[in-house]
Amino acid sequence: MSKTYGDDKLSAIDAMYQAQKIAFAPIMFQAAKALRDFRILEIVHKSLKKGIKIDEISKKTKISKYGVQVLLEAGLSMNLVYVENDYYKITKTGYFMISDKLTKVNMDFTNDVNYKGMFYLQDSIKQGKPVGLHKIFGKWNTVYEALAEMPEQFRKSWFGFDHYYSDFAFPELMKIIFKNNPKKILDIGGNTGKFSIKCAEHNSNVKITILDLPGQLNDAYKNIKQKQLDDRIDGYPINLLDDTKQFPKGADIIWMSQFLDCFSENQILSLLNRSYNAMDKNTELFILETYWDKQRFPASTYSLHATSLYFTNIANGNSRMYHSEDMIKLVEQSNLYVSEIIENIGVSHTLLKCKKK
Repeated sequence: MSKTYGDDKLSAIDAMYQAQKIAFAPIMFQAAKALRDFRILEIVHKSLKKGIKIDEISKKTKISKYGVQVLLEAGLSMNLVYVENDYYKITKTGYFMISDKLTKVNMDFTNDVNYKGMFYLQDSIKQGKPVGLHKIFGKWNTVYEALAEMPEQFRKSWFGFDHYYSDFAFPELMKIIFKNNPKKILDIGGNTGKFSIKCAEHNSNVKITILDLPGQLNDAYKNIKQKQLDDRIDGYPINLLDDTKQFPKGADIIWMSQFLDCFSENQILSLLNRSYNAMDKNTELFILETYWDKQRFPASTYSLHATSLYFTNIANGNSRMYHSEDMIKLVEQSNLYVSEIIENIGVSHTLLKCKKK
């Protein structure tokens, strides 16, 4: 990682302003969410160029003038709205807050999965455990064990976040995956079965086995049966953190999508070693991840660095969003090599195609 990331070119005044944004960020986050959820931003947006006054917004939302006012004034400092002669109008940032699906997914994930637990981030750093998960949701070792029993809003926002990023990649990935007409795919950590279902729908001959915890497989089975694909997609219950549990052999492709970032480097080595043991000379291992150094836009890098802290405090206490060079080194330590790198898939993904040395 010899490349330089970031800079220190702000003036002192601008740097102090950025510091205040960070200092008050949790408060302003909730104000922004209230402006969204109370439809205040939507109402301001619909007023178009004319704008709208606080009294009228209060009537439309049935929220007190005081409540509307304090939220809108916070919105001024967040650049969500601006005001001219007492008429509030929406900014481009405010528009994205109510219309951009990525922003909605990230905000819901922050609020419903992370927000309360983040108070314990420092404890998680010190202990190497997801203390936020323990304090707010229960004494689970990882969030993955807990998913099947989490509150509905947690599950909705967690899966919404997880699926948003992968969904955009699927159309491009199908062409890549089925280039050599694979007959058997292992979907490692397949979760709700979304990827496996897409593959089975794309190709009527392929058979897929999902490897995951029993709770996740139960969700997958429901989705697979609903699509009437249970003749070509099956499950293999496994604790992927158990080093003694080997992967079944005979697959043309071993698939890992947004999966390895859920583990520490030592755990990734174990998973890659077991993949190696399940491969023959023709098997390909596909690793799809969002590496923070491979992002085209600063917003994506910012989101991934924030997501690393979710892993630290909620998911498992020891994983992160990786730099691509770190992942490639782990692949090479597992007696595999990267045969091809395909970047800019979907929103922000990079695909590593790996084979046995």
